Amino acid sequence: MIVTDRLILRRWRREDIAPFHAMGQDAEVMRYLGPPVSMNDCVRTRRRMNAIQGNRGHSFWALERRRDGAFIGFCGLMPGTPPIDGEVEIGWRLARSAWGQGLALEAARTSLEWAWAHLDVPAIVGVTVAANRRSRGLMERLGMTRLHDGDFDHPDLPPGDPLRRHLRYTIDRPARA
Repeated sequence: MIVTDRLILRRWRREDIAPFHAMGQDAEVMRYLGPPVSMNDCVRTRRRMNAIQGNRGHSFWALERRRDGAFIGFCGLMPGTPPIDGEVEIGWRLARSAWGQGLALEAARTSLEWAWAHLDVPAIVGVTVAANRRSRGLMERLGMTRLHDGDFDHPDLPPGDPLRRHLRYTIDRPARA
């Protein structure tokens, strides 16, 4: 568990499934991520995140708002999958009610700080689609830079899918003092 001023980044709980499912039904939340998610998808995500957490010590952690204990999404670090396998990916998804409050930035900065303290990696990557200006802006506020030669077509999406083309961002490990 990681605690910030306003958030707790933690393992997923059963009670996170219902609000995560509700988030996955929100067309604005899912606009750049794909179709709505089923309840079974949410159960599988919880199990997968906790298994990765157990094996790696990190995952896309559940985000809990400290002031009221509400589940508001996720943020954290995952082993990359093709075409970014072998790298560590930072990612986030927040309920729309949590947008515009700096919570994603707080969680993502905390995730990066955790990565530099606990992982022996030279860089962290992030991916998004070109149209997702909010995620791109967050990556830039984190100090990530776009690797123009790193753009790729998502291997799980068919040609012509508007979400197929992904942009790749990266941030290097800060110099050690």
